[in-house]
Amino acid sequence: MSLYEKIVSRQEKIALVGLGYVGMPIAVAFAKKVDVIGFDLNKAKVECYKNGTDPTKEVGDAAIKESTVEFTSDESRLDAAKFFIVAVPTPVNSDHTPDLTPVEGASEIVGRHLSAGSIVVFESTVYPGVTEDICVPILERESGLVCGKDFKIGYSPERINPGDKVHRLETITKIVSGMDEETLDNVAKVYELVVDAGVHRAESIKVAEAAKVIENSQRDINIAFMNELSIIFNNMGIDTKAVLEAAGTKWNFLKFSPGLVGGHCIGVDPYYLTYKAEQMGYHSQIILSGRRINDDMGKYVAESLVKNLIKANKYVKGARVAMLGFTFKENCPDTRNTRIIDIVKELKEYGITPLIADPVADADEAKREYGIEFTNINSIKDMDAVIVAVAHDEFTKLTEKEISAMFTAEGQKVLLDIKGLLNRKEYENAGYLYWRL
Repeated sequence: MSLYEKIVSRQEKIALVGLGYVGMPIAVAFAKKVDVIGFDLNKAKVECYKNGTDPTKEVGDAAIKESTVEFTSDESRLDAAKFFIVAVPTPVNSDHTPDLTPVEGASEIVGRHLSAGSIVVFESTVYPGVTEDICVPILERESGLVCGKDFKIGYSPERINPGDKVHRLETITKIVSGMDEETLDNVAKVYELVVDAGVHRAESIKVAEAAKVIENSQRDINIAFMNELSIIFNNMGIDTKAVLEAAGTKWNFLKFSPGLVGGHCIGVDPYYLTYKAEQMGYHSQIILSGRRINDDMGKYVAESLVKNLIKANKYVKGARVAMLGFTFKENCPDTRNTRIIDIVKELKEYGITPLIADPVADADEAKREYGIEFTNINSIKDMDAVIVAVAHDEFTKLTEKEISAMFTAEGQKVLLDIKGLLNRKEYENAGYLYWRL
């Protein structure tokens, strides 16, 4: 009997290691079909899940309460599992080199609880070779077992898009891979239990690793192109959004938009690929050029605000500025690797400390990670400038009257609409000094 058959008949369990924005939804999805152990080192997070609370907002409190996942921070419970899925973050260091500490730590934990016949599948985004060259030796060292003989490995890159209620685990084709055909078949069948869109069987683990890392690199490069166009067109006095709407009428025009590229995928993953390329003697040109443009956009936005304050005859130092939104993307509480912080830091260089309102963001995380404390949006008054930074639903519903109430009555209102949410003509006709990417 295969491991897949044992899992379906509930003779064996699946363990999810890492219960964040990716791991937790996977655990909840599998628990509808099989027995699942959900493990995370963060005891506070685990207690939230046990109490039926979803701090990520990915599946909702009701789904957590109804789920049969055994949420735990007790490492010994992993002894009961045979099929392990590792879904931990893979960030970068300050010098943009890969920080494999989380995936190495997870490998150590899993290794301590491996038994003969186990399969370990990694979902974390890495450069080609990490699973086999870095994770396997750790698993073997900690378990005393031999990969390929006592246990097998696979790789199935995560494609969950935090905050996206349309493109979910179930609706996105899942790439799967295994170290041999038998492992690949088991991994594919296990994921087919929950992925309605089906799976794509990659020919090797390295192919699957490479496929994932280029998905986000491609998007990063395309956004960088849009950001460069925005800089050029703003210098020309042309509205970038209007240009893109016109160009978008052509059937094969790729519809990307300018913006800040944050989060723990698009703004990070390209560095994994370029790091590996550098190790092999090739210096990336296109990928790193795109990264430089996107990494500098926060500075560009801050400089544009300062220029517009000067145009409006307002003092720059000590200017009262409000920022609406702090998360890395709309309708998602995650503030990790948000590039809004780049705007905040740059404005402080000009003597401006903005008030920040974000009703969606994880306030505790923002305080812990960045020292940021949020302001209630209803208390924002007498501003010289307002930056609409994130396209939360709450902000898209704001009327001109509500935005106007945030400003001081003196002088021209300076409004930066980073995401292009508002009607430019409406605000310009109302006398605003309006700017957007």
